[in-house]
Amino acid sequence: MSRYRCVYYQTRAGRIPVKEFVDSLHGRTQHKFFNVVILLEEYGKNLPRPHAQYIADDIFELRFVGIEGGVRIFYFFFHENKVVLSNGFIKKTRKAPKREIELAKERKKAYLANTPRGDRS
Repeated sequence: MSRYRCVYYQTRAGRIPVKEFVDSLHGRTQHKFFNVVILLEEYGKNLPRPHAQYIADDIFELRFVGIEGGVRIFYFFFHENKVVLSNGFIKKTRKAPKREIELAKERKKAYLANTPRGDRS
């Protein structure tokens, strides 16, 4: 049984950006995504490189290579065992784009502000 549970961030408009991003990827890349998510659910904060890396402000990135190139999914931990997947992109430079990092921070802030206290498990 997994120690952690991954969930997708959902916008107020009902969009699920990471699901949309993953759906746009090649089937083999999608398969890799789901395999890495299984590792994240098993190891959580202890998932090492090359699969995960700390970015900043309690934002982490899930890392793997797909047909499209280096795939990155930003995520953060919530409460004790929830992992929220906030945004994804194909990495094209050595550093993660600042706009993607800022987007992950904004989504984390919104998630924390809009999650009812009863849903903090």
